Amino acid sequence: MREMALGLAASFFFAVTFILNRSMELAGGSWTWSSSLRFFFMVPLLFVILLARRNLGPVWRDMKRHPWTWIVWGTVGFGLFYAPLTYAAAYGPGWLVAGTWQCTIVAGVLLSPLFTEQIETQNGTVSVRRPIEKQALFISFFILLGVVLIQFQQASRLTWKEIALGVFPVLIAAFAYPLGNRKMIEHCAGRLDAFQRVFGMTIASLPFWFVVALIGWATAGVPSAGQTAQSLIVAISSGVIATTLFFIATDRAKGNERKLAAVEATQSGEVIFAVIGEVLFLSAPLPNGWAFVGLAVIVAGICWHSFESVRMAKRPVSAVSKAQPSYRVEGER
Repeated sequence: MREMALGLAASFFFAVTFILNRSMELAGGSWTWSSSLRFFFMVPLLFVILLARRNLGPVWRDMKRHPWTWIVWGTVGFGLFYAPLTYAAAYGPGWLVAGTWQCTIVAGVLLSPLFTEQIETQNGTVSVRRPIEKQALFISFFILLGVVLIQFQQASRLTWKEIALGVFPVLIAAFAYPLGNRKMIEHCAGRLDAFQRVFGMTIASLPFWFVVALIGWATAGVPSAGQTAQSLIVAISSGVIATTLFFIATDRAKGNERKLAAVEATQSGEVIFAVIGEVLFLSAPLPNGWAFVGLAVIVAGICWHSFESVRMAKRPVSAVSKAQPSYRVEGER
């Protein structure tokens, strides 16, 4: 329950991204600056936080020992996540981007077999692939149904160009974010906390963002004062607060695929907050009956995930073990 509460809090601050990105695009700002400025602003903010907490050293040391691990997965988890997201905001409304982004709750579950863990057996320690939690996957699809119902209201007004450019880039982001996040959880193995991991991934993704910024400077010139200010708000709200809360939640759920899926499913709350925000601040039309049904389905799905997590936590270890899918030992077919 505590992990899901953190995830929902993160989804509230994440929703600021969709609202302000759309606002910046409507004001004529380039997506290249909207994305790169966020991460440029995050560096000093996180640096001050880690300096105050006196735990900056371990991050630097780990990055020096494993530079390519940080660069590759930092770029995947942050670069291939946020650049497509801001690009899509240039062509589709915030509710479409936020709604499509919810495919990440299913992507996170489907990516499970790409990760391994060490299990002690009678024959020694073996590396096993994590299973796909079928019930968690079913609940995540149930939540995704709610997202589709919310989008049903305005989908008929979209052109094929808006659908293609507003949806496909977000699908890339939906897989890149949990992949980069989980790979770094696996690499850090509890040695670094969420603040340290966010800072390290931000630093490691900077080469990617410098390239994006150069493209922005060449094609759109320098960003306006308004876009810079809104990017700073996104950096604080989504980049620092939301990302750290979400990483804390996933750190607490690591090793438990069911609980991890439940935490990732809380991101569906972003759709609710994005819809409310666009109605209040961008004069978007109020949701109709189908959208309200979709909101109810999302809330019900999150509650269902929460109930299952609590139920599994209360079961005896032996009972939980029997209920878990069998692991596949690395190398077996």
